[in-house]
Amino acid sequence: MRAVRVPQNAEFELDEQAYGQDPTANRETDLYRGEYIMSFVEKWDELIDWDARANSEGQFFIDILRARGKETVLDVATGTGFHSVRLTQSGFNVTSADGSASMLAKAFENGQKRGMILKTVQADWRWLNRDIQGKYDAIICLGNSFTHLHEEKDRRRALAEFYAALKHDGILIIDQRNYDAMLDHGFSSKHKYYYAGDKVKAEPEHIDEGLARFKYSFPDGAEYTLNMFPIRKNYMRRLLSEAGFERVRTYGDFQETYAEEDPDFFIHIAEKSSLHLVRWGGATLEEGQTDIREVAESYYDSDDADTFYSTVWGGQDLHIGLYDTTKDIRTASDLTIEEMLKMLPRLEDGAAFLDIGSGYGGAMRKVLSRRGDREDDTAVCLNISEVQNDTNRHRNRQKGYADRIRVVHGAFEDIPEKPASFDVVWSQDAILHSDQRQQVLSEVFRVLKPGGYFIFTDPMQADDADPSALQRVYDRIQLNSLGSMRFYREAAEALGFEVVEQRDMTNQLRTHYFRVREELIANYKRLRDDGASAEYLDKMAEGLQNWVDAADAGQLSWGIQLFRKPA
Repeated sequence: MRAVRVPQNAEFELDEQAYGQDPTANRETDLYRGEYIMSFVEKWDELIDWDARANSEGQFFIDILRARGKETVLDVATGTGFHSVRLTQSGFNVTSADGSASMLAKAFENGQKRGMILKTVQADWRWLNRDIQGKYDAIICLGNSFTHLHEEKDRRRALAEFYAALKHDGILIIDQRNYDAMLDHGFSSKHKYYYAGDKVKAEPEHIDEGLARFKYSFPDGAEYTLNMFPIRKNYMRRLLSEAGFERVRTYGDFQETYAEEDPDFFIHIAEKSSLHLVRWGGATLEEGQTDIREVAESYYDSDDADTFYSTVWGGQDLHIGLYDTTKDIRTASDLTIEEMLKMLPRLEDGAAFLDIGSGYGGAMRKVLSRRGDREDDTAVCLNISEVQNDTNRHRNRQKGYADRIRVVHGAFEDIPEKPASFDVVWSQDAILHSDQRQQVLSEVFRVLKPGGYFIFTDPMQADDADPSALQRVYDRIQLNSLGSMRFYREAAEALGFEVVEQRDMTNQLRTHYFRVREELIANYKRLRDDGASAEYLDKMAEGLQNWVDAADAGQLSWGIQLFRKPA
């Protein structure tokens, strides 16, 4: 019987990268097929260094997928399999796709070495749905891979294919190098993430608005190159929005607070749909009605707010500080946490804390630290902003709190925790965003253990405030009232709370908003350069002045309040 020769994939037979006489002139999307030759692919893992990359990246993507309840994942830029293997090991159902046959072969081999059989499929993104089966909860496109698309029509077509391959509530996670910094300020790589191999150099030998040509130099003298299109961050965000994705959140090197020139990489998380029918405890709205919780989430997730809070307000915390001994906003914010801890009675080891409206989670990390990092102490951070929650989880892992601080996306009007679960419920300057403050207190009472404490701060109106004098303040936060000392006292007592202390510290509120406005004005140009819009900054400056004026007029109140649930 005559043997039949099976045709070999042409990519496996290439032994040299071919760019033509002028490599910088070759700017075609199909070029990638001839760039990833086997000798380069065999060295790719030296560039990646799986262990170093895993340590740097932590569980950022795993946490994002788990927090959103995703199970099926399509890795469209599998490469040598780093993320496909890690996600499979973490329990996700992963399909591994790539346009390069040589990369897929190496990924399959890497999977086998780790005791798994990857489900691989060779697929060009422009015709992705021709080659894959079904729809997925999530698609990941990592490792700067999307920048292999040199033509806009190819970028738009690929995103359309990604969109079509996702379920109705699916998400796309896509990353890119910080080409803005390279084009505007020159190249500088700290090699913190992605390319973590410390013996391999990866740097551009040519960059212009249409091409970033990178050279990869290995210890044995071997050199390879890749031609990529230098996608700017805001252009990428616009493409995602125009492809139909309803929410696009951008992170810099695994955290959402960054100065534009600092990160090596940007990571975009794009939601196919922002419609969550049971998002806030199953509540439904009449047509045309606005849920104040959606307003708060969208505000804190916005790029403008992110840039402002990370630069001026402090990044870790978003609450009012104590300024008796300092003018520094970050230091003052820490002092509030310290003072609140002093007001709490002595707690036994194994105390359980719940922070409602936790922001970036800085308060709970500080609380556990100040209590001596007792291993039995635990905390839950409940927060409405997924962007802040993603950062909170990542920082908890970095600081060694991943097993002791649980981060939950949700609203404090419907706390998703069991009754009598916590020794302390904590909140800083968050309840003002609710138009159901009585319900918030009721939920706090429900989840506190008998004898447990509720300690919180909140920007409030004075007991005898004139609502008409506060209209500008109300408009800023899209509400028609604030709480007050009297309201919280009477509402708490009606629920059965004992009012331990209501400490009036309104002068701190006035000083805080004054200092924040000062810093905004002093850093206006930097904030604009970092991407905050003039419209946002001007409105913020006006809004902060309204708070200062209202405080000066005796219309506002602020302080630390401590309530106890009877034993």
